Amino acid sequence: MQRDQSATPVEADAERAPERHREPAFNLPASLTGILLFLVAVHALRTYVLSAAVDEEVILNFAFLPARYTIPLDAQGLAWLWTPVTYSFLHGSWEHLIFNIFWMVAFGAPVIRRIGPARLAVFWCLSAAAAVALHVVFHWGEMVVVVGASGVVSGFMGAAVRFVFSPSGRVSRQFAHLNRRLSLTETLANRSALVFTGIWFLTNFLVALGLFSAGGMGSIAWEAHIGGFLFGFFLFGWFDPRR
Repeated sequence: MQRDQSATPVEADAERAPERHREPAFNLPASLTGILLFLVAVHALRTYVLSAAVDEEVILNFAFLPARYTIPLDAQGLAWLWTPVTYSFLHGSWEHLIFNIFWMVAFGAPVIRRIGPARLAVFWCLSAAAAVALHVVFHWGEMVVVVGASGVVSGFMGAAVRFVFSPSGRVSRQFAHLNRRLSLTETLANRSALVFTGIWFLTNFLVALGLFSAGGMGSIAWEAHIGGFLFGFFLFGWFDPRR
């Protein structure tokens, strides 16, 4: 539409005003904001309030340990039942937590806008469990503590690949959740989705080879990342209301 050149400056400003507020710089779903605040509160409580002895009890009862599943269930408590989910609410450091928050904002926001808070709760629990399910295959019986929401974040990434990329490859930060979900064939034919997925897997395979072992990066549970990503990528249709 061609603009009328005879409009006064006041009228022109009135026309332009709505455009400045069309896409807020910071606009997260309320459920995601609540999750992020909860994760921060949990880590702050463990870091600044709980004693070392009590925090060890928290890890023992809420972190995921593959060795737990080699012990007869009647010879232990019920931690084996909830730890495949509760580990995702614990983090090893502030750096670990901030890293997960960054990627959760980037990829969790469009997924949560699309599926809503009720489906989000189920998605979180199942993606967390799927992540450590693959991890335990590689670390069966090991006394290795697994904490962090990285598996769930990877699940968000796998789910987002199915709909955030338009045919042109562009991503709209505020409106990507309105896109049609691509079939598996369409996803693999979308150049942007394919490149993103390829780079994601390459990065995790390099972690598996120990490329990022310096500075404590060798403790990254890359198997859990892959388990979460595969869950989101292949099973997102179970949660997607936009069929």
